[in-house]
Amino acid sequence: MDQPNTTTVLSVRVSREERAMLEAAAEQSRTSLSEFVRRKSVEAAEIDVLSRGVVTIPAKDWEAFESWLATPPEPNPALQKLARLKPTWDR
Repeated sequence: MDQPNTTTVLSVRVSREERAMLEAAAEQSRTSLSEFVRRKSVEAAEIDVLSRGVVTIPAKDWEAFESWLATPPEPNPALQKLARLKPTWDR
């Protein structure tokens, strides 16, 4: 397993026009091209993964998941208070 601060190289081929656009964006962000591409790629990957509509639950965890679903939620006073408030658009 990698150490927390170790990195690996990822090589990506881009056209001259794409590179120019990436360099301009990195410059406007006041960061290196490498850092800009890394940061934006990770952001895009997080959005893609988190917006995925299908969740896979391993068979070994299915019963625990169903049990969790069947468990009534604990009272949440802050949410109960919020539910009693009149919506902003109705004020």
